[in-house]
Order: sequence, then C-alpha cells, then structure tokens
Amino acid sequence: MRIDPELAETVAVILDEGSMDAAARVLHITPSAVSQRVKQLEQQLGRVLVVRGRPATSTPAGEAVARMARQLRLLQHDAAARLGVAADEGARLRIPLAVNADSMATWFLPPLAELSRTHGVDAELHREDQSYTARLLESGVVMAAVTSQAEPVAGCVVRPLGVLVYEAVATQAFVEHWFPEGVTREALAHAPFIDFDRRDALQQDWLRGQGVDPLGVPRHYVPGSADFAEAVRLGMGWGMLPALQRVVDADGDDLVPLGGRPARVPLHWQRWDLRSELLDAVTAAVAAEAERVLER
Repeated sequence: MRIDPELAETVAVILDEGSMDAAARVLHITPSAVSQRVKQLEQQLGRVLVVRGRPATSTPAGEAVARMARQLRLLQHDAAARLGVAADEGARLRIPLAVNADSMATWFLPPLAELSRTHGVDAELHREDQSYTARLLESGVVMAAVTSQAEPVAGCVVRPLGVLVYEAVATQAFVEHWFPEGVTREALAHAPFIDFDRRDALQQDWLRGQGVDPLGVPRHYVPGSADFAEAVRLGMGWGMLPALQRVVDADGDDLVPLGGRPARVPLHWQRWDLRSELLDAVTAAVAAEAERVLER
C-alpha cells in the first residue's frame, strides 16, 4: 500500500507540535483539514495513528508513519542541497537528536553549534538518560542518539564514541563534616548524596562498591546536570561527576575525590541506517568531538 507523503507528514507534524491546532498553524491549513487528513490515512491503513489528547500521542502504527515522514524530510533536504535549491523557501530543517544530560552539559553542544552555522539546520534535543535514549530511536522521534546501548536498534547503525568517566566527589567542608575519620562504610551510610533522578544508578552502584546498601541512605534528587553539579558544589551532598565537568567549590578549590572505583560509562552513537549527507555530517561532527574529549 502506498502511503501519501502529505498525509504522513501531517501525522508527523501533529506529533512534533503536540496538537492538531498547532499542526494546522505549521501546515497553514485549518484544524478540520488536519483532522480529515489523519482520518483519511487511518481509514486507508485500517489503524489508529494518533491518540487525540494534550499532547497528542501516537500508536505504534503512527510511530511508523511519522518516522517515514521524518526520513522523507531528510532525503528531500539532501536532494535540494545537491540541486542548489531550497526545499522550502525560508525553511530550515529540524534535526531531532537524543542525548544524555551529562554529555549535553560537557561536550555535545559545540559540534551542533558549528553544524547550525555551516548547514543551516535547527537542533531539537531530547534529554534522556543514556540508558533510555535508544527508545526514542525505536519510536522514530529522533534520527540519532547518544546511548549506552551497543546493540543496534532496528533500522539503525551504531558506532562507539568513547567513555564518560565519573568520580565520587564532595566539597572539603562536606568531607570534614561527614568523613572526619575517612570515607568509611559507616560514614557513607549516613552522609547524604545526590541522585539525578530515580533512574540514576551511578551513586547507588558506587555505594554498593564500597560495601554500603544505598537503601535508607539520605539523598537529594536534582534532575539537571548543571544543577546537580551546583548542588555538590554547595555541599548538599556528595555525587558522581564527569571528569570533564570540572567544578570548584565556593572557596575556589577543586572538589575532593572520595576514592573508590570511578564509574566508566561507554557511549555509542546510533543513527538511522539511511544514506544522507546531512546525517553523515552530524555523525562526523559528533564523533570528532567525542574522540577529542572522551576516553577510549
């Protein structure tokens, strides 16, 4: 069955923008026309594609249709670039990418800034834990992702980027207060630490490596990479920080390492298995920056 590209694009725009009204504004048609396009495609395919709501969400069939439309956008952009014409006058292609918060805070943005200048594209970044970014690829929401998953997602190819190294650190004042006799198991069982969110296992895994059950240990939840580092700098607790994220305390001194084995998180780049000059350029820029700053 042939899927009309215009109808598929309508589904993708609804999911990108979050509602039929917003999609209507982007497509310069009425909300009724948007609804009719979706209904027409759903009748043709015999499947529900969009779950009406705020925001609108997709069914698995809708994800497949939207992914097709997003890939067509990329191919149209590449073809227009080769022909030396604009795919849509005044339009810039939006490239949806998934990245973990610590990579975004330490090394991922510089190559995107350069790509924005040289290729005239807009990045739409989806921040997600490196263990979960691959799910956005599976659903077709993003065209590429920084992930800890080495096994390729269906329809994607993968390449290793390097290793992001984390070290347990705290302020000197925090160490003096909570670890006056050293970083012992007894002290770690009472000293507060900082978690990024309830899916963040770095601190808890480090505690287990020190022979401490993390259950019952005081903790703060600070779901932002820069805010997480600031919370450590302010002495709210100890935390695992990337070696790239050099943070100093209020007195201008480096944070104090607590010892123990550093956490090494291998990162991979997964992207659509699609021949595209733009996607190749994104991949090359990200890989070059990763090779420059990440450990092998």
